[in-house]
Amino acid sequence: MSTPSEKYASFRSDQEHPAVKEFRGLYDFALDEFQLRACAALEDGHQVLVAAPTGSGKTLVGEFAVHLALERGQKCFYTTPIKALSNQKYGDLVSRYGADKVGLLTGDNSVNSEAPIVVMTTEVLRNMLYAGSQTLLGLSYVVMDEVHYLADRSRGAVWEEVLIHLPDSVSVVSLSATVSNAEEFGDWLETVRGNTVVVLEEKRPVPLFQHVMVGKRLHDLFAGEAPTARVGAPSKSGNPAKANAPVRADVKDLVNPQLVRIARDDNRIFRDDSRKPRRRRDLPKSRPSRSHFTPYRSDVVEELDAGALLPAIYFIFSRKGCEDAVVQCLRSGLRLTKPSERDEIKRVVAERTADLPDEDLGVLGYHDFAEALSRGIAAHHAGMLAAFKEVVEELFARGLIKVVFATETLALGINMPARTVVLEKLSKWNGEAHVDITPGEYTQLTGRAGRRGIDVEGHAVVLWQPGFDPREVAGLASTRTYPLRSSFSPSYNMAVNLVRQVGRTRARDMLELSFAQFQSDQAVVGLARQVQRNTEALEGYKESIECHLGDFLEYAALRRRIGDREASGSKRRKLDRRVEAQESIEKLRTGDIIRIPAGRSAGWALVLDPGMRSEREGPRPTVLTLDRQVRKLSMVDFPTPVEAIGVLRIPRKFNPRNPQQRRELAQVLRTRTDLLGEDGPPSRTRGKDAISHADDPELQEMRAQLRAHPCHGCSDREDHARWAERYFRLDRENREVQRKIEQRTNTIARQFDRVCQVLDALHYLDGDKTTEAGDRLARIYTELDLVAAECLRQGVFDDLTVPELAACLAALVYESRSKDEPTSPRLPRGDVREALERMGSIWRDLSALERDMRVDFLRSMDLNFCWPAFRWASGASLAEVLYESDLAAGDFVRWVKQLIDLTEQIADAAGDTPLRKTARTVVDQIRRGVISYASMVE
Repeated sequence: MSTPSEKYASFRSDQEHPAVKEFRGLYDFALDEFQLRACAALEDGHQVLVAAPTGSGKTLVGEFAVHLALERGQKCFYTTPIKALSNQKYGDLVSRYGADKVGLLTGDNSVNSEAPIVVMTTEVLRNMLYAGSQTLLGLSYVVMDEVHYLADRSRGAVWEEVLIHLPDSVSVVSLSATVSNAEEFGDWLETVRGNTVVVLEEKRPVPLFQHVMVGKRLHDLFAGEAPTARVGAPSKSGNPAKANAPVRADVKDLVNPQLVRIARDDNRIFRDDSRKPRRRRDLPKSRPSRSHFTPYRSDVVEELDAGALLPAIYFIFSRKGCEDAVVQCLRSGLRLTKPSERDEIKRVVAERTADLPDEDLGVLGYHDFAEALSRGIAAHHAGMLAAFKEVVEELFARGLIKVVFATETLALGINMPARTVVLEKLSKWNGEAHVDITPGEYTQLTGRAGRRGIDVEGHAVVLWQPGFDPREVAGLASTRTYPLRSSFSPSYNMAVNLVRQVGRTRARDMLELSFAQFQSDQAVVGLARQVQRNTEALEGYKESIECHLGDFLEYAALRRRIGDREASGSKRRKLDRRVEAQESIEKLRTGDIIRIPAGRSAGWALVLDPGMRSEREGPRPTVLTLDRQVRKLSMVDFPTPVEAIGVLRIPRKFNPRNPQQRRELAQVLRTRTDLLGEDGPPSRTRGKDAISHADDPELQEMRAQLRAHPCHGCSDREDHARWAERYFRLDRENREVQRKIEQRTNTIARQFDRVCQVLDALHYLDGDKTTEAGDRLARIYTELDLVAAECLRQGVFDDLTVPELAACLAALVYESRSKDEPTSPRLPRGDVREALERMGSIWRDLSALERDMRVDFLRSMDLNFCWPAFRWASGASLAEVLYESDLAAGDFVRWVKQLIDLTEQIADAAGDTPLRKTARTVVDQIRRGVISYASMVE
């Protein structure tokens, strides 16, 4: 029961904030204190940053901005990072306010775009700002949901562009996950947007208990109460330093001793087994019990079901792993639904997928998908068809799906809370290597556990793995480190749009307001203090170096020059060996049999494609290994020269994506190499003799000077030398810090200047104005925007047919997930190849210009989607295209939709020309079947 003082405070708050009072009445539950503070600040005219855990209800503050806009007869835009979130929020707002008051803009869909409330992706708002859209008139509020996306390397700059370029009259509501530097971000928002109130909430709405599953047994991670299960007031310190502090030793000491004992026994017995296999009879008799193993996925689900811990999200950092998990559960006979639930699931699935073309259902795996759903089991990953993902999301939210096997993309904003979250591993593939997940990622993934208003507690379960350390898991579960780091960088499209709107000088000043520059400037203060400390230390070192016989710093510098000279000689010899190895690789031809000397692919291999020479990386041949793997090699795999020891004819129709063809060709290769033995014939390549130190006259002269120096005979010479080495090392560090200070001052402005130099050289800019070519570039929003604009200007696309244009534009949008994809993919015949060669030449010329101007924005073109795009635009069926391309259905749909976006931009930029008609026909011909359906639902 409230005290009289609390009642009076509530009364005063209602008097001062009538809109908040009215808004509270719309809900049948009490608002949290942090929600009330944020809403009150917004009603008072402040802008707001809300940083709170997943599931805490921070979007309610965004909905209050919608309420204020409608109450005051104004406009509110609600932006989200992904289309699925936009669709979800659109549905929520339509349910509350009616379809006539809510619109949707996602690039694919335009529904009631002039409504007072419009939900959109952030990129759509950015494009509207640059285009000066009339829809912006009367805009008073912008909600930026998941604003921490500005740390995303590929898309983060869009959030900063919007925050910088929105009119001052617009109030921004920024909603973020819990970040350790929220106040730094709030300080920047205050600088850019004006008066901003930062509202931090660190308390989880539902306590979270941490577990480890060893075999089929669930163990508590902590001996006592888990730090995430404690109920307490939110932290008001907001101190980034405290948030980034390492986990205290006493937290790790709270780990369940039984888990520590299991880990210790496991590591002791198997410590020596990591590098060589053991026979069963060699294993020690004290081997741990069979219960110490990684449980099967179906067993995990059964145990969770038995413990009333479903529904669960089971994170597996692999698309294939998610699909395999569903298959494993089906084969085990697992069924988690009641008959009534199965009937409802079948009804929803049939209703939501009724518009999918019947001829595509088989290739989409519809029947297996529907069967798994009927049992309460589903997968969720980026390779799935969007319609399938939406069905999974709807059924899971309704409690009909009991377990979802998902990749980490599910943690990014989609509203799918669960009772339990399972992490199969604590490492993932980041595109380049297997890396451990960070504390921030662990917090974000496990933050899904515990449904507010439904569950009394949430549960996070980590599966036991070989080499498992429960104390490290305790560190992940207890550390609150999720710093927000800007990824902002000016692009070519951004530059021409800004210069066209406000001129070069004003644009430069606006970019200086970026969060990236703000963080750089903050860091400079600490670096300057470090320089001051280092300078004082150097003076102290000088006193210790002083020698009564002469200038010891001069003597020490001579010693260092001698050491550097000797080291450079060694480097020259290594370089000679690298050049020799590179020349040997460049001589390889398709069909050559080679022995890879090093790397993970070491051993016999067959050259499938010699590869294009890269200025940065050297030649990168693609090979087939004896274990049937297609690998793209680099110079790292060739520390020594390589030579072909034979030639094997590769079938003309060989497809490296086809497992059967790889198996057959690898077997032929094995037969040939078995005759050569393990090491093959002795290499005829010999390294060239290096010039020895004795043959270097300059080195001999410096050594003579060293012996003749007065300090050479000092009895304390080596003591002085140690101090001198410290002096030189600290001096080098100090100069490096000073260089960092210079680099971090006006970094974004200098980058913008270099971008403008590229655009000046290509005549896209003329002083403070854009040229006709620059106006075309301003309409193209893609990573390879400048390549697309140059192709337009040079007429590369002018005479292409519809399928040919689709194939060429596909090279500008697609980016392979794997680096091992063939470098010589299948391409259409005829004019497409000539056009792609011209595009490649344009890309090389632009890359050379970028190197001259010291910028690096243009990634390489990727031709692996050209053939699927050509076939789809030619009318091929979905089954044919997916079979020929080895793409997942969801991936294919996503890339075609991106191709549609670029093609529409090309049509817009082409002006009144035949190319515009061709481009629009491309859009019409590829927006069919499953693509057309995807555009309607996304």
